[in-house]
Amino acid sequence: MESSVALGRLELAPSSSAGGVPLTSRLPGGAPPKEKPGQPPSGHQSQAHLNGCVPLSHQVAGHKYGVDKVGILQHPDGTVLKQLQPPPRGPREMQFYSMVYAEDCCDPCLLELQTYLPRYYGTWSSPDRPNDLYLKLEDVTRHFIKPCIMDVKLGQRSYDPYASQEKREQQIRKYPLMEEIGFLVLGLRVYKVCTDTFDSYDQHYGRGLVKDTLKDGLSKFFHNGVSLRKDAVAASIHRVQRILRWFESQHQLTFYASSLLFVYEGLPSSFSSSSLSSLLSSPSISPTLMDGHRGDDGAVSAVSGDGVSAPCEEDNSAWKQSHELQRPPNGNGNKSQLQGKDVDGEETGAGDAEVEVRMIDFAHVFPSESQDHGYIYGLKRLLTVLEQILCDAA
Repeated sequence: MESSVALGRLELAPSSSAGGVPLTSRLPGGAPPKEKPGQPPSGHQSQAHLNGCVPLSHQVAGHKYGVDKVGILQHPDGTVLKQLQPPPRGPREMQFYSMVYAEDCCDPCLLELQTYLPRYYGTWSSPDRPNDLYLKLEDVTRHFIKPCIMDVKLGQRSYDPYASQEKREQQIRKYPLMEEIGFLVLGLRVYKVCTDTFDSYDQHYGRGLVKDTLKDGLSKFFHNGVSLRKDAVAASIHRVQRILRWFESQHQLTFYASSLLFVYEGLPSSFSSSSLSSLLSSPSISPTLMDGHRGDDGAVSAVSGDGVSAPCEEDNSAWKQSHELQRPPNGNGNKSQLQGKDVDGEETGAGDAEVEVRMIDFAHVFPSESQDHGYIYGLKRLLTVLEQILCDAA
């Protein structure tokens, strides 16, 4: 199926406004809210919705279930359910996923694109509410014990060619530097090893970043309170470079208001299976850990009796894959996710991935006959900042 033909069938009507909801309204430099593993973030409803589905506990940006008209849920099987947005955005995103993951797809460009997206499992709806349609997607955080997550919007503008003048002006007001910088941090959360908590930063933090503060602002995502995770920075650079090569080779699609989702393991690489065994046998460890308790985000609470996380030192050497260390089936403590393959084409499983960078949010994707210069510009600028962070650390 040709991408331009498939996407061309969609109604290209002006999009309605769809702003994200912040985790908390806070300016850059202020103390980030602490999120304790095992406790759902404030604003999330704890009760189950729609046949056992619950609001996604580790969402860092975008529409939130129970807050906005549409939102994201976690299915009991470990997949993510993204509620379809109103037309034309929702149908356009569904058409995009259906086109890329079509069974008869033989387009090399789209087949490679699959490796940079969450796996798509079709649509889902509750028997009780069959008209509420959801996109059923892979949970990219499923491999991780302490998933550090960042959502970065890419491109020189966050409105599509069919946006009204009012919509264009609204998006420009949100972040006037988008055209110059080429990307915007929509939200992030980073694990702090010594306190066993996550620091969370919302969209207001990202909008407060300017050219002079962008590098330091972005580096917060890679700092665990003890040291900068240079290994995570280097691995992220490698993943982004692969996506950039794909964009430079394709002339079929143009992406607006689309994001990259970064995920890396916050648990230090030095926290091996032997140290885990030592922690489990220690009398000072919290009974919840000894009972194998996992919180709503699937994170193990490795906390000592005085409330301080046990693994608070990190050796910043290259990550070592330890298949002896038993990881949860996914990052949320749910049942095993539907079988799939990771971005390298290997079967997914415990310890396979230490860093993920995936493209998400496709409500504004359109057919094209040229390179996506705006997205390419944003990727190159993002790579420049990441490389500066790594260079300064070295």
